[in-house]
Amino acid sequence: MIDKEVTTADEAVADVTDGATIMVGGFGPPGQPTALIEALLRKGVRDLVIINNNAGAGGAAISDLFAAERVRKVICSFPKAIGSTVFDELYLAGKIELELIPQGTLAERIRAAGAGLGGFYTRTGVGTELTEGREVRRIDGVDYVFEAPLHADFALIRGHRGDRLGNMVYRKTGRNFGPIMATAAATVIAEVDQLVERGELDPETIVTPGIYVDRILDVTRHNEEARR
Repeated sequence: MIDKEVTTADEAVADVTDGATIMVGGFGPPGQPTALIEALLRKGVRDLVIINNNAGAGGAAISDLFAAERVRKVICSFPKAIGSTVFDELYLAGKIELELIPQGTLAERIRAAGAGLGGFYTRTGVGTELTEGREVRRIDGVDYVFEAPLHADFALIRGHRGDRLGNMVYRKTGRNFGPIMATAAATVIAEVDQLVERGELDPETIVTPGIYVDRILDVTRHNEEARR
C-alpha cells in the first residue's frame, strides 16, 4: 500500500512550476486549502492559471496569491468578492485575465474532464457575450452551446478527514468542488483536518477515493508544528 502522507505544505507543492494550471477548491472559506495556497506563495511560483469558484472571497490565502501578482489568469464564476478588492484592482489595471463561467457550467466542465468526456452541450449562456464564437447546435428546436472539458496540472483541495492512502471525506459545505477537481487534474494534493490510519474511515462515507489523490497533508498537525 502506498503511504501518500506528506509532513509539510511546502513538501506537498514542491513540484508546482511557473505557468501551471491549478484548480483550487473552496466556496469562500469552506473547502479552501489555505495551508497549500500559503505554501505556493512561499515557493514563489508565477504566471499561474487558477480555476476556482471565487476570485479571492473568504480569506487571505487566495487573495494574497492574487495580490502578489503570481496569477496570470483566473477562471471562475464569482470574480466580485465581498470584503476583497484585490482581484478587482488587478483586473481593472490589466494585470490579470478573467474567464467568466456560469457556476453550473464550471462544475460540469470540471466533471467532464474527470469523466473523460470530450465536452457537452448546454443552454446556459446561449446568445450572450459569454458564449460568443462558440459552437451552437440546435437540438429538438432548442439552441445549445458546446462547452469543452476543463483540465488542470494540479488540484489543491481540502477535506475533513483522510487516511494515508488518500481516501477522503468532507464536512458539510466543505465538500463543494473538491470531489470533481480531484478527478480532473494530473496531480491532486489534499489537506485534511485529521489524518487517520488505514481502515479507520467507513468505506460507505468515503467521497474521494485515494486513487485520485497523490499527496495528503494533516493540516492540523502541520499548523501546530509551524507555531512551535
